[in-house]
Amino acid sequence: MKVIGVQEFLTLKSEGIPVLDTRSPAEFQSGHIPGAISFPLFENEERATIGTIYKQENKQKAIKAGLDLIGPKMSGFIERAEALGSSQLLVHCWRGGMRSQSMAWLLELYGFQIQVLHGGYKAFRNAMLSYFEAPPALKVLSGATGSMKTRLLHEMQSLGAQVVDLEMLANHQGSSFGNQLSTGQPSTEQFQNEVYEAFVQLDQSQPIWLEDESFSIGKVKLIETLYRNMQTAPHYLLVMPREKRIAVLVESYGKIPPENLVQATQHIEKKLGKELCREAVEKIRSGQLKAAVGIILTYYDKAYTKGIEKKSSFIKAEFHFNDADLREMAKKLINH
Repeated sequence: MKVIGVQEFLTLKSEGIPVLDTRSPAEFQSGHIPGAISFPLFENEERATIGTIYKQENKQKAIKAGLDLIGPKMSGFIERAEALGSSQLLVHCWRGGMRSQSMAWLLELYGFQIQVLHGGYKAFRNAMLSYFEAPPALKVLSGATGSMKTRLLHEMQSLGAQVVDLEMLANHQGSSFGNQLSTGQPSTEQFQNEVYEAFVQLDQSQPIWLEDESFSIGKVKLIETLYRNMQTAPHYLLVMPREKRIAVLVESYGKIPPENLVQATQHIEKKLGKELCREAVEKIRSGQLKAAVGIILTYYDKAYTKGIEKKSSFIKAEFHFNDADLREMAKKLINH
């Protein structure tokens, strides 16, 4: 077997070589290298048992107990690996220790070409954190709620711009109302892994566009160093008439059941104020969505104005537009 570093490991992964994560299912669920296959040497309970023996008795007894558990599984491991249809496999565990080495030994003995990640999943996470200490040039698309930032980014991407859609990776549109459209979010750890994967696949010599985001997107959190770099990156400000933004928001959220919209509105009652919250809820229940959105924007526009004022020195240009010239605006942003 060959032991390789993170960058070579990720390069081979990008070429389609399967990645086998030999950690327990619980560890995998918390966070894993994107695209990796859960291939646990031990199940959750088995890992706990081995760990207890190791701590309370000694390493040798833990190894013997582990071998007793692994023995009956060996042929099953090989059959699972064969089903992947690749003679080459990438293997890792938490720190590149006994679990990955044991699996690699077995699979290589059978005839597979195995490469093991030096330092394991921990090395991958450390590489991610190091990467965002000095990421490629960032460009941040900012604008008030309803300014079609996400749509513009997708349009820019279709024209060749490098874009990382953080809200898509978080499976959340970043607000109480966006939460109503989410089908469930990954763990923060997994979200961060997906963000790193999205970045390293791009041309590092060219700028990468992002949407202006809070540190938290729903329940997941950005990588701290990425967030700090976003705050001081060049910002490009979208300015859309308020009535247009209301129309965009009604289109985006109008299909959500009224009671879900009510719930989302009540979730921001403290920020919106009791009276305005009550009025907005009444408008939603009576089907007056435009009026309700207009009321709710009172809070979101105030928060946006406060936030963008702090970044005034980083705003490189303002772009005034409406939803009719989306493609032309995408071109202007790319060519600015």
